[in-house]
Amino acid sequence: MGRHEHPEGQLPPGQRLQRGWPVTHYGPVPRFRPERWDFRVFGATAHGARPVWNHDEFSALPYTTVVADFHCVTKFSMTGMEWGGVAAATIARLAPPAEDVTHVMVWAEYGFSSNLRIEDFLDDLTIFATHAGGQPLTAEHGFPVRLVVPRRYAWKGPKWVRGIEYMTADRRGFWEERGYHNLGDPWSEQRYSFQEAPGDGPEL
Repeated sequence: MGRHEHPEGQLPPGQRLQRGWPVTHYGPVPRFRPERWDFRVFGATAHGARPVWNHDEFSALPYTTVVADFHCVTKFSMTGMEWGGVAAATIARLAPPAEDVTHVMVWAEYGFSSNLRIEDFLDDLTIFATHAGGQPLTAEHGFPVRLVVPRRYAWKGPKWVRGIEYMTADRRGFWEERGYHNLGDPWSEQRYSFQEAPGDGPEL
């Protein structure tokens, strides 16, 4: 089980402690159709494979839990949340990236996406969550699967995830193309693209 790395109650700059879990997303909540749902890995895989898991197969993957804080760019934070699901590192072990992969694009319903550096994707706290607090996610919070990247602002972990793309060069995701910081580190308060330093991301 991973643990959050900062002392209990310590918040990144500009954040406030939130009681209860607000629902924040853009657009409608997708309807879950288990017979049509799958999770795909594509792009620069190690051996050219394109693994696909249906919902039953994904649900049977090794289950783990992490306890970590959750920081939303809208300035609320929740501490010590328990997430259950499939570790991102497990997906990478079952469907390994090619040696020259530097980034991952996480794809979700309605074409939403978010880019991550490979080291952030493989972080021991990054998890494809199916549960929060021991209970299955609600549809509004991302059921059946959302990515949680505790060491990054929460938009880096999309709801309603459908797969990942391994990339050999960085490419901005949905919110990163619309003015959010390419890296999204809450402890450095990397909220918006105008704050980016040279090398933080591709040209807008």
